[in-house]
Amino acid sequence: MKVRTRSSAIIGALFLAVTLTLTTASADEPPAGPSAQVVLTEVARAQGPSAGAAGPDGKVWIAERAGTVRILGDYGLGDPVLDISDETTTDGERGLLGVAFDPEFAHFYISYTDLEGTSTIDEFAVADGQLQPDTRRTVLTQEQPYPNHNGGDIKFGPDGYLYIAFGDGGSGGDPHGNGQNLDTLLGKILRIDPRGGEPYAIPSDNPFVAQDGAKDEIWAYGLRNPWRFSFDAGTGDLLIGDVGQSEWEEIDWAPASSKGGENYGWSSMEGNHPFRGGTEPANHVPPVHEYDRSGLGCSVTGGFVYRGEAIADLAGSYVYSDYCDGTLRTLRIEDGAVTEEGDLGVEGGEVISFVEAGDGELYVLAIGGAVSRLDPA
Repeated sequence: MKVRTRSSAIIGALFLAVTLTLTTASADEPPAGPSAQVVLTEVARAQGPSAGAAGPDGKVWIAERAGTVRILGDYGLGDPVLDISDETTTDGERGLLGVAFDPEFAHFYISYTDLEGTSTIDEFAVADGQLQPDTRRTVLTQEQPYPNHNGGDIKFGPDGYLYIAFGDGGSGGDPHGNGQNLDTLLGKILRIDPRGGEPYAIPSDNPFVAQDGAKDEIWAYGLRNPWRFSFDAGTGDLLIGDVGQSEWEEIDWAPASSKGGENYGWSSMEGNHPFRGGTEPANHVPPVHEYDRSGLGCSVTGGFVYRGEAIADLAGSYVYSDYCDGTLRTLRIEDGAVTEEGDLGVEGGEVISFVEAGDGELYVLAIGGAVSRLDPA
């Protein structure tokens, strides 16, 4: 998951120790805009819901951290359609951490840590909306030196490629320097073509293809623990919630036109600020938004730009939260700059993830078990 203390955010059932409160921090703080009128409607209870994805027939599939996947129906969650609970563990920040469908709903992907802590991306074929267990294959693995900062989110981009988020490998302060090291997949967002080769292909236009000392899979780097990222369904822009070390939480942004290669600064930088005497890299891409841990939270949970129809006043706003604060907040971003900040006035508990349904409506997952839909008040 996304811990930011050096040691004990390696937690048991709740997975993060909390300390509270968030501040919108920016030297030139944009005006707080009027918030949309919303409520959170609990639609199901789960055992440690950790991630979700829009699936076939307009259904939302929900992953539970201990290793099960269940489909959300009219009367809550159904029986598991997948159970890998004997292949993963909830030690530290480990577990089943991400799920995704390809654009045709022909394949389902899971991101989890195995019993040794190795990050693993597996693929299943899907036929008539049904998972085909016998088709399972492993696409990619990455050893993790510590049981925190695993990242684990996966999404298909507008280009049809699979993007994978990995944290810097854990402990605290990036002791191995993985964030700025292009010779490791840790501290990165990757971009691969899972169906283009065995076990996958690398898009020829990835930014570091054929560069000496760099992994071809890398799309962006300089990330500490990009726990949740998303693509704007309206514009294709990429937004990353990157969990900070001890002072600053950040949200990073890249336009849909990006060719990749962005360096978001960790561990030379924490947000806009040099980390432990580090020097800002010449190619540093600063966050589009940051907030100070001393005021308003401890672990950013990235969300989605709202593109649903139920809440007209929310259209085009990026909705996000913080694990330790739980308040749902919004940003409006224009040309890579925040023009408006908002507070939706609802609190989702220990918000671990957001899910975007096929119709653009948003669901909020709290590690305590609540699966809630964001509805108009």
